[in-house]
Amino acid sequence: MESLRELFRVGYGPSSSHTMGPRKASERYVEEHPEVKKAVVGLYGSLAATGKGHLTDMAIREVFVNAGVDIAIEWYPDTFKPFHPNALTIIGIEPKIPEETFYSVGGGKVVKEGESDSVNDEVYPSIQLGDMEKILAYAEYNGLQLWEIAVLFEGKGILDFVHEVWEVMKAAIKRGIQNEGVLPGGLKLQRKACQSYSKAIDNAGPLGNDSIALSYALAVSEENASGGKIVTAPTCGSCGVLPAVLLYLQEQYKIPDIRIERALLTAGLVGNVVKSNGSISGAEVGCQGEVGVACAMAGAAAAQLLGGTIYQVEYAAEMGLEHHLGLTCDPMMGLVQIPCIERNALAAMRALAHASYALMSDGRHKISFDDVVEVMMETGEALPSMYKETSAGGLAKVRES
Repeated sequence: MESLRELFRVGYGPSSSHTMGPRKASERYVEEHPEVKKAVVGLYGSLAATGKGHLTDMAIREVFVNAGVDIAIEWYPDTFKPFHPNALTIIGIEPKIPEETFYSVGGGKVVKEGESDSVNDEVYPSIQLGDMEKILAYAEYNGLQLWEIAVLFEGKGILDFVHEVWEVMKAAIKRGIQNEGVLPGGLKLQRKACQSYSKAIDNAGPLGNDSIALSYALAVSEENASGGKIVTAPTCGSCGVLPAVLLYLQEQYKIPDIRIERALLTAGLVGNVVKSNGSISGAEVGCQGEVGVACAMAGAAAAQLLGGTIYQVEYAAEMGLEHHLGLTCDPMMGLVQIPCIERNALAAMRALAHASYALMSDGRHKISFDDVVEVMMETGEALPSMYKETSAGGLAKVRES
């Protein structure tokens, strides 16, 4: 598995696969071909189908224009390249440069055609730590918590990295609960985090403090939808779940930052297992790979913070993914707003519930996390393309029916 630095990416929304990825591909192209003065970018499959709603063209144009390149963008929503649904090709016109194809495979990662899917060195050896079963066995044998495995293989510098990640996450929540108004795009969707937070801090009874976590998730997701600075966890579209759960628990239990940062490492290992053995791309497996994985990551982090064993942590993660199996990715107008923002909020609440459920058990259960990752991929492959970030079906078509 790759470093957690490849999972937690600091950047700007609204989409890791449709905004951050294409921007990174464009930057790489300009860096490798400084001589280019005119080029054509072709967007394919899901990248083309919902690219305008995800600001894909704006991200690409900004890179090329800043480099002094005259750029044209062509859209091919019905043409899918073989490697991944999110593909873009770049052809140099002046001077002539052969076509190069890039794939935005989720979480902001970009793979160039002809290169390995894993360009970066393997930080977590597959033979030892290739899936959750192996990670648990390694932790048990060596008497480690899951976060300690990350420090052992990545070095103590990874703690400095997740400290920066946590600062960005907290800043996004702070901005999000203060900002008001309408989110950009054609849905004219009002921000809700500010009002939700105001109500949550005065709530009592069964709808009490838990609703603060909900408002935090709304805050980050709304910041993402407006193009604000966030952290992929594991994607932009699911970036609100983990920070909401972490800040809520920190405030409720007066948890110091260092323990939150260790929980981030555990959450990262969970996300990395799915990224390596499954997918975190909505265009490939639907929203189960985004919000479902985010819920698993947050549930695992919460279970650890509340004193869970490594097996209870795994159980919380397993439930987070299991109970999102089959979740479609069908954003209205291709915007990361409906149903994405509400899904983040409710997934945060579910992650807390999963942690509580796991902690009431001894951690033993019938279906493993690795089993659910395998089923998630099977389910994702069975989903028609209209339910995988193309906005060609499902909720995306409600207003047209």
